Amino acid sequence: MASSRTEGSRKSKAADAVANRQKQLEAFTQGPENLLTTNQGVVLPDNHNSLKAGLRGPSLLQDFILREKLTHFDRERIPERVVYARGAAAHGYFEVTRPLVEYTKADFLQEVGSRTPVFVRFSNLLGARGSADTVRDVRGFAVKFYTREGNYDLVGNSMPVAFVQDAMKFPDLVHAMKPEPHHEMPQASSAHDTFWDFMSLMPESSHALMWLMSDRGLPRSYRMMEGFGVHTFRFINTRGGSCFVKFHWRPKLGKHALAWDEAQRIAGKDPDFLRRDLWDAIERGDCPEWELGLQIVDEDRAGKLGLDLLDATKLLPEELVPILWAGRLVLNRNPDNYFSETEQVAFHPGHVVPGIDFTNDPLLQGRLFSYTDAQLARLGGPNHHELPINRGVCPMHNFQRGGAHRIGIPKGRVSYEPNTLASGSEFRVDGGEQGFQSHPDDVESPKLRRRSPSFDDHFSQATLFWNSQSAAEREHIIAAFQYELSRVETPAVRQRMVDNLAHVDAKLARKIAEPLGIGPPDARAAAGQAGFREPRGRPALESAPSLSMEANGSGIQTRRVAVVMVPGAELGAFKVIQQALLDAGATTKVVAAHLGTVASSSGQQVPVDHTFLAMPSVMFDAVLVPGGAAAAQALLKDGAAVHFILEAYKHCKPLCLIGESVEVLRLVGLAQADAPPAAGVIVGTNEPTTRLQMAQDFIAAIGRHRHWSRGQIEQVPA
Repeated sequence: MASSRTEGSRKSKAADAVANRQKQLEAFTQGPENLLTTNQGVVLPDNHNSLKAGLRGPSLLQDFILREKLTHFDRERIPERVVYARGAAAHGYFEVTRPLVEYTKADFLQEVGSRTPVFVRFSNLLGARGSADTVRDVRGFAVKFYTREGNYDLVGNSMPVAFVQDAMKFPDLVHAMKPEPHHEMPQASSAHDTFWDFMSLMPESSHALMWLMSDRGLPRSYRMMEGFGVHTFRFINTRGGSCFVKFHWRPKLGKHALAWDEAQRIAGKDPDFLRRDLWDAIERGDCPEWELGLQIVDEDRAGKLGLDLLDATKLLPEELVPILWAGRLVLNRNPDNYFSETEQVAFHPGHVVPGIDFTNDPLLQGRLFSYTDAQLARLGGPNHHELPINRGVCPMHNFQRGGAHRIGIPKGRVSYEPNTLASGSEFRVDGGEQGFQSHPDDVESPKLRRRSPSFDDHFSQATLFWNSQSAAEREHIIAAFQYELSRVETPAVRQRMVDNLAHVDAKLARKIAEPLGIGPPDARAAAGQAGFREPRGRPALESAPSLSMEANGSGIQTRRVAVVMVPGAELGAFKVIQQALLDAGATTKVVAAHLGTVASSSGQQVPVDHTFLAMPSVMFDAVLVPGGAAAAQALLKDGAAVHFILEAYKHCKPLCLIGESVEVLRLVGLAQADAPPAAGVIVGTNEPTTRLQMAQDFIAAIGRHRHWSRGQIEQVPA
């Protein structure tokens, strides 16, 4: 009976958790007022002029209003994060869809339907706060769960593997990645000598490099990006049983990427592209959603997987250990203030709750210290947990006192334990059975500054990743390496890097080396470098389909479709296709040479949303071009419109060309009257009998996202 009451209480309280968290934040929210005042509440007589000795005299030191305003302004910025500085975030909730009682005692994972408020921050690893969103990079994917047992932070990435195995190398990694210190260039790019010099000397980074150079380094949207916990953690259940766990976030909208050329162009047109996409989607009610997946491994099986779960440069293929889907993450509210929430939020992999514990992963172990130290430096003191965005929803009580920026006002004379002058109820000694219990691991000895031999295989999973990619994805990886290494000025670094890659795949290394002005890859030279380890044993898998993004069809919800509108367009087929797109969840925007309206063939005035100049094709997922003989003639005379269509073709986006509008492709030899259209290009007539089929074909093409097999893109003049 008592158990039933407990479960009922848990459900009712969990149902209120999201609303209570929002109310908690609202207590700190300030709306606009009619009167300007100082920080002490004194009304300002004038916010334009300082106090002077005469109309043209010097300003006076006694002007406390001026001094307060300038002093506060001078301190409005806090140190930006060393890594993951550029971020975007949102509020939401996590809902359990499959209880995990048998694996963990974590309270927020026990009941189907229970909801936990969350704050999620996405970020770029490398760039400063002012860098562009769409650079090739690892993205941060950090989730703060405000649970009833305390805050739990799952601080992960968009890639499941790290560049280094031990935290001792993390500062070196970041120093090599960041702009070179003598001239502070390049910003938010890995295409420079110091990065590749370091990578060419660190074979353990080979696997992460393959992910970075793949399409995974260029997400189309945060909403279409996977997240991973990277490290192996522990679950502990109520019986004290333990298992290993790896965390996955899988987007409901599918996993989609930008083309490299497209990403570069977006960086110039809209450097806030990913942040804007997230914000706008939430504002219009298209709430992003992910599934939480878990790979759970019994300790008895961990040693039989052919890889070391404590090695953060390795992933656990889901073909070996299937993913258990247990919940969903929904983001439904944008922050009210970027600085107060997105910038001041403090994540930490050491923020865990009972039922979730660490492993001896040496990279994770270093992060447990480093995050505390970084937040102390960045947020100015030990009380950053009291900032509204970092506050838990559960009661908090300890005897920590004072320090900079203390917000709480502890009452009473006692600030120590044990005590008899207060209640004395806090007394704990020799370990208690309540609260967080660390798993009783056996600790090895003696003390050593060494790597485990089980960490020595630096290449087999990089090869697994390469083998798992489609032909188009492989071409993208080769092109990415060629671009990056062509920017490296030191030939020896280029040579060393392709020598390393010969241990991943000989053909890959040869293809990369071809345009770099160096010798052919030499696997033996790489094997002679310090840090090289000869792999032991054979990998469990040759390839893993789950590692490819190619077979990733999904619906077209929230996809942006551009409608290229020129004078004289026939609207019959266009309106049918447009309505079908809207019914399927996509949005359409009319793009033309000028704002205002464009006259159709029937004289109807079609409102224009954007111009070709302000909103190029790289901002859209697909392009629809209405037909009509007059429209086709006008289209071919409009260079901006032709460029818009050809650019989308070059980036392998779905195109729907109605009637005579197909002439724009024939103009440059990309379409022939007697040949089938290219992959992802839908060509149809204005005839009423073909409109619905054309709409269905176009929707199916958009669902594929990209059509990388499309030929002749190199000859496209765009």
